[in-house]
Amino acid sequence: FSIRSLRPAGMGELQMRFEELKQRLAAEGLFDQQRKKPIPQLPASIGVVTSPTGAAIRDFLQIINRRFPNMHVRIYAAQVQGNGAAAQVAAGVEFFNRSGCDVIVVTRGGGSMEDLWPFNEEILARAIAASRIPVISAVGHEIDFTICDFVADRRAPTPSAAAELCVPETQELKQKFKTLAERMALYERRA
Repeated sequence: FSIRSLRPAGMGELQMRFEELKQRLAAEGLFDQQRKKPIPQLPASIGVVTSPTGAAIRDFLQIINRRFPNMHVRIYAAQVQGNGAAAQVAAGVEFFNRSGCDVIVVTRGGGSMEDLWPFNEEILARAIAASRIPVISAVGHEIDFTICDFVADRRAPTPSAAAELCVPETQELKQKFKTLAERMALYERRA
C-alpha cells in the first residue's frame, strides 16, 4: 500500500491552492478596506484589460455607450484564459499605470474554475495591489469569486455591472446639474 498524495475529501487541488493564496494575501493585508481607492464618479478615461474578442468587452462597451456616449475607453488586449494569461492581464494593469487612465477594469466572462484560474494567480493579485489607479474586477458571473475580486478596489459581479460603476447615466447627470443650477440661482437671489 503506497500513498503518493493525500488531500481532504471534496476539495480539489485548485480549490486548495485558491484557499492557501487567499489566506496568505489576506494576512499580508492585500484585502484590507483601508487600502482600497475610491472609484471616480466621472472618469475622463477608462482602461479595460480583457480579450478584445470576448463577450465581456461587448457587454461592457454596450452599457458604457448607452449610459455615457463618447466616453474614452482604451482596451489592453490580453489573453484571459490558459497559460500565460495572468501575466498578460498583470501587464495590462501595469501598462495603464504607466500610460494613464482614471480607472482600470479587469474583466472576462464566466467559466469553470479552471477557465477563471488566471484571476487567482499571485502575479495578477500583486499587480492590482500595486496599482496607483483604482481597479474594478469584473470576472465571471455573479456567483464567481476570484482572488482578483478580493484585491481590487471594487468588485463588480459582471462586466455590465462594471460599466455601470464606471459612468453615470447622462440623463441622471444632466438632472443633477439642473438641480444645482436652480439652487445656485435661488441662493444668488437671496444674497
